Amino acid sequence: MEPLRLPRALALPDFPWDLLAPHKQVALSHPGDICDLSVGTPVDSTPDLARAALAEASDAHGYPVVVGTEEVRDAIRTWCRSRGMVDPGPDGVVPTIGSKEAVALLPRLLGVGPGDRVLVPKVAYPTYDIGARLAGATPVPVDPTRPEDWPDATLVWLNSPGNPDGHVLSVDHLRAARDWARGRGAVLVADECYAALPWQAPWTRTGVPSLLSDGVCEGDPTGLLVLYSLSKQSNMAGYRGALMAGDPNLVRAAVEVRKHAGLMVPAPVQHAMAIALADRAHVEAQVARYAARRARLLEALSRTDLVNDPESVAGLYLWVRRDREGVGAEQVFARGGGDSWELVRAFAALGILVAPGDFYGEAAHGAVRIALTASDERIEAAARRIEEGLSGTW
Repeated sequence: MEPLRLPRALALPDFPWDLLAPHKQVALSHPGDICDLSVGTPVDSTPDLARAALAEASDAHGYPVVVGTEEVRDAIRTWCRSRGMVDPGPDGVVPTIGSKEAVALLPRLLGVGPGDRVLVPKVAYPTYDIGARLAGATPVPVDPTRPEDWPDATLVWLNSPGNPDGHVLSVDHLRAARDWARGRGAVLVADECYAALPWQAPWTRTGVPSLLSDGVCEGDPTGLLVLYSLSKQSNMAGYRGALMAGDPNLVRAAVEVRKHAGLMVPAPVQHAMAIALADRAHVEAQVARYAARRARLLEALSRTDLVNDPESVAGLYLWVRRDREGVGAEQVFARGGGDSWELVRAFAALGILVAPGDFYGEAAHGAVRIALTASDERIEAAARRIEEGLSGTW
């Protein structure tokens, strides 16, 4: 018998979260149980209105449409307008199976291939890199605030608010990226899935700028795409309900391939998405929960030599480094460096699991990401352990 020629190994890095397994076992051995602040998985209940909508549409005997129902597309367009974004029209929006699916597959759906470069933020969610590799392209880490330093590329990813660092790109930053992309015929895609979670001014007053904001794109979405998810704002991670909006020509191209691949959001989920996108009250309630958890963790960290990034002003995470010399957060983050795993071990010894910066690029070494996605009781337990176990310099 001839040996099988498949599967062939793809040129992908090891799945990073597997490396946390031994540290999770240490944290689990804590007598007060683990406080898992590593993965940003929502723990609060899905709003009743979304659950009712799902049940209401559960007699889904036919296949759903890839492009999305008229109801969900109208809801997406209304949501875009509510954020001050340009309305891309019915052909410029589509529901996706969570935002990770879109991040991982979009380069391939748009025809990116070998020989192309895809620019990704130098501190970033690793799936931007993976999506480029799956398309056979070369991912290149760049500073998203300095397009003047970018090499030529076919597609560029932005992430604002950023995961893991919580940085927000200003209107000026977004316009500069837009100008760079249009000057080279590159597609510019912004993952804005944390946009509902600003913590500091001016974003708490104005909202986080979108790539499709009128002040950025000036009413013209050509070459621009935005991704968004209901996982964070509505605790609907298990629904896998997300969206893509922007240049209708790009959306149509992605939809055409999605039709061939059968990439369709279940019909009940599309209905639940439409209902959730139209309701602001449940989003505001969830934002308030995260704000309280964030404040409690920051209070605890203030009693240690750990500092949160001063530019971490939105999203679901704290982005933390150790200030050994007492020079302050700004200098610590300007210098960079350090050992992320040292911090992971210190937290695990207290029964707290956090994510090492090493998962998010070379520029992130020395930092750890601390998620706000734990119950109030677990956040309080983590805060007390930090205060008691990491108080002062350790």
